[in-house]
Amino acid sequence: MFREMRRKKQVLPESDCLSILDRGTAGVLALSGDDGYPYAVPISYVREGDTLYFHCAQSGHKLDAVARNEKASFCVIDQDQVVPERYTTHYRSVIAFGRIRIVEAPAEKRRSVELLARKYAPADTPEHRTEYIEKDFSRLCMLALTIEHVTGKQARELVPAAQ
Repeated sequence: MFREMRRKKQVLPESDCLSILDRGTAGVLALSGDDGYPYAVPISYVREGDTLYFHCAQSGHKLDAVARNEKASFCVIDQDQVVPERYTTHYRSVIAFGRIRIVEAPAEKRRSVELLARKYAPADTPEHRTEYIEKDFSRLCMLALTIEHVTGKQARELVPAAQ
């Protein structure tokens, strides 16, 4: 169902892919947009197990695309060091493929926004975080992408010598 990567020596192990997803702070969510055009949007996120969570507005292009087609991908760039004298980059990136949905259950919605808040404001107090979430909880929309396949690749120059 999912393509194998051609350059097998550059493939990242799944554990490395998940670590990159965990430490990343932003990625690009790709959906099926209007009139057959791809819609790729930069967005913050958090991972819990095999699920990526995203915050979004209650209406707009993203939700229209999710309603149209549940298949999505999400890309995170971990490293992108330009090497001008060699006309290349030393890169490391991950793409997660899966199905995306609007989080409907209040308990999952609360848990996912708490995870997101803790990731982006780890020093905040639980009381302040709860107060902030409560104030907008009824208007809050969360998306969940269940990962079906994850793949990562790195530049040849980053591949350990033992491989």
